[in-house]
Amino acid sequence: MTKKEKVEFVINTLEELYPETPIPLQHKDPYTLLVAVLLSAQCTDARVNKITPYLFDAADNPFTMSELSVEEIADIIRPCGLTPMKSKAIKGLSEIIVEKYKGKVPQTYEDLEALPGVGHKTASVVMSQGFGFPAFPVDTHIHRLMYRWGLSNGKSVEQTEKDAKRLFPEDKWNKLHLQIIYYGREYSPARGWDLEKDIITSTIGRKSVINEYLKVRTK
Repeated sequence: MTKKEKVEFVINTLEELYPETPIPLQHKDPYTLLVAVLLSAQCTDARVNKITPYLFDAADNPFTMSELSVEEIADIIRPCGLTPMKSKAIKGLSEIIVEKYKGKVPQTYEDLEALPGVGHKTASVVMSQGFGFPAFPVDTHIHRLMYRWGLSNGKSVEQTEKDAKRLFPEDKWNKLHLQIIYYGREYSPARGWDLEKDIITSTIGRKSVINEYLKVRTK
């Protein structure tokens, strides 16, 4: 199967499995999405979604959030982990958005990535899911699956993003990256992986990955 055929198989299979792709993190606007994505670092979306209602009940906009102390934010978000860094970042980015952008989340990568605690992946999520710009945020699921499928070398998330953008049509990026995340969670997880249920990897996957899986299962 050629790489082009692999890409078409991935797109068609994912569209059949996930015709609708709701954004996993609960939010109401770009600001609450930005905060939720920041909280999701090394934390599950499910846990973030349990915490953000309490946080956004206290402050759901940069004006109110900037008035909270770092300690007040930390007390709410503690279950999400990395509390000192995340609470300072949420407080700091809220102040900057108020002072520099009049309360509006900036709409460029450069401005987003200049905010405290905001890296390229977080900025990409906000650009794609918050503002509708074509982007392909790469999380651990996408990084893992692109390697398993033989569509990227797996050496870095930066390279995986470049490969994904090169291989997949731009008009599909925003939906496709969510479809891959859903697929990775359901059919191709890092742990407890069952190749027989993973139709994409078992059909187009990298031979070395499949052979290693079979070797481990037969031990």
